[in-house]
Amino acid sequence: MPRDPHKDQPILQGGAPLGDATAALILLHGRAGSAQEMLTLASELTSSKSFAWFVPEAAGRQWYPFSLLEKPEKNSAALHSAIAVVKRSLEKAAAANIAVERTVLFGFSQGATVALEFAARNPRRYGALIALSGALLGPEGTPRDYLGALEGTPVFLGSGDSDPNIPKRRVDEAAKVFEQLGAVVTKQIYAGLAHARNQEEIQKAREILGLLDA
Repeated sequence: MPRDPHKDQPILQGGAPLGDATAALILLHGRAGSAQEMLTLASELTSSKSFAWFVPEAAGRQWYPFSLLEKPEKNSAALHSAIAVVKRSLEKAAAANIAVERTVLFGFSQGATVALEFAARNPRRYGALIALSGALLGPEGTPRDYLGALEGTPVFLGSGDSDPNIPKRRVDEAAKVFEQLGAVVTKQIYAGLAHARNQEEIQKAREILGLLDA
């Protein structure tokens, strides 16, 4: 994989016209997913005319090549490239005069991990962070020495107890890290859910987005 695989990847847009939007939703798809899939999901998450949607597409439909349980350096180049795409999405929202405090990061699977890594490395007050079936990169015991504060950012972590890719203890770890960074964390582990989204998570995301509706 190239050192900056996502550098020239497109960022699709939808939702409210940028001149009218007062909030932003950045959606990150999972491995083998697509930006188009997330645009469809965005329409389920909010029918509000307040939200502009920014949906980047990963090169090769994956944000990083190896399992999140591998050593961080194996995924490092791809992750840095993915984080840069999130930053560009935020810059597009800012160019439309949408405050970061009214910008929500939403990710599923690999996209959830990228969203979590971005927020941990760039802590400040966001509108919200919603991470489904994801966790922070690296094996057990990876240092989590992030600096800064999320200043009360609402964080929702949703995952299944039957997920073969994301052990529950890794979701627990992410919750602890984000609490230490000053986020207001809600964690929900769903019985019987594998590596997938469910309607309860979608409803929770709708409620979070509804709090930012102008």
